[in-house]
Amino acid sequence: MEYQFRRSLFNFIDEDRDDERSPIHISMGSNLQFSHAVPYSPTRMRKQMAPDPSPEPESPWTLSPLQTPSPSLLYHCIASLHRHEGHIYSIAVSRGVVFTGSDSNRIRAWRQPDGMERGYLKTNCGEVRAILAYGNTLFTAHKDHKIRVWNFTVSDGFRSKKISSLPRKSSFLLFPRTNTQQHRDCISCMAYYEAEGLLYTGSYDKTVKAWRVSDKKCVDSFVAHEENINAILVNQDDGCVFTCSSDGSARIWRRLYRDNSHTLTMTLKFQPFPVHALALSSCFNNCFLYSGSSDGTINFWEKERMSYRFNHGGFLQGHRFAVLCLVAIEKLIFSGSEDTTIRIWRREDGSCYHECLAVLDGHRGPVRCLAACLEMEKIVLGFLVYSASLDQTFKVWRVKVLPDEKICFDYLDRSDSRTKITEYETNPVLSPSWVEKKLQGNSFQ
Repeated sequence: MEYQFRRSLFNFIDEDRDDERSPIHISMGSNLQFSHAVPYSPTRMRKQMAPDPSPEPESPWTLSPLQTPSPSLLYHCIASLHRHEGHIYSIAVSRGVVFTGSDSNRIRAWRQPDGMERGYLKTNCGEVRAILAYGNTLFTAHKDHKIRVWNFTVSDGFRSKKISSLPRKSSFLLFPRTNTQQHRDCISCMAYYEAEGLLYTGSYDKTVKAWRVSDKKCVDSFVAHEENINAILVNQDDGCVFTCSSDGSARIWRRLYRDNSHTLTMTLKFQPFPVHALALSSCFNNCFLYSGSSDGTINFWEKERMSYRFNHGGFLQGHRFAVLCLVAIEKLIFSGSEDTTIRIWRREDGSCYHECLAVLDGHRGPVRCLAACLEMEKIVLGFLVYSASLDQTFKVWRVKVLPDEKICFDYLDRSDSRTKITEYETNPVLSPSWVEKKLQGNSFQ
């Protein structure tokens, strides 16, 4: 199979789906054990990534794929959930609950870490493209270009209640008109600034809106980019807002508190490729911004102390296709790509040097969204990683980083001829339906 098409599949997820979908099939591994480094093999990959056999009626859980290319990092897939129709667009984690939004009216809630279903939130507003969880509050963005605000509890079972909608409905029912505060296209991303209680939303209409959650008002709206806005972040330390777009740039905005407006501080544009994902890493007075591009690279910038300026520090190369999602926790960066893999990177203390610790390759389609959280143990740094792919699966990974990390053998000099052979041998094994859509030109409309 030849991979001649370098364009991202980011737009192919924009297909409209029916409201209700088939239920999700769940599979999980039992008696799982960690394994050490295993060399790459195309035959081995095809065997591992082949569809699981039909489970027994009394035991619907099946073993998930396992491969650990780095001896310094151990991981395994502890749960795999398959949605028979439609795609999962967004993931959020809070208070021991994982939420998934899809092209269904139902926002499903899953228990950490085993992936058992806790319940769901039902709306009549179509697909859910973006989800954001903060404490016991859940923000969801829907097909009608509005945001719903929910409150949920998990102490005595899972319960949820819709609090409000943004923007709220007009009281002038006799004279209906288009709400000027509402986005005019798909809301693709959200971020919450805790200190001021502000919810930021980015949209394909090229605008960013700031909502004051306490009184449900839109306090600012501005055109941020020339193309679709794909991701948005807020630095909780200083309130700076970061946005990225298909126009190939990432931008930094600073809030002017007197009039609730925002001013452009800096434009970061290192490569002329659409930027799909952002992640912010703050650790020991160091702040790094990461951006994932459609050419498969992850650029990073380091923040100057006592200023709003970010200096380009370099880029991480390893993914073969577009980077669609990023998550940063302390010194670790998780990246999901169109090449079906998830890479785990670690930044070295006191420098800009990064190493690739592992490549998670259990999916059979582009990895659309990621979420991660800490899972502390005695001397081992542990994480729970949640991933959703265009192969219609949602996976839960347990990752453990050993104290004596060493560089991953997969992270090699790209000029080495042996590396080219390795890249050829590890081409992703893709689902036939996804390959068919990639080969069709109309899937990118």
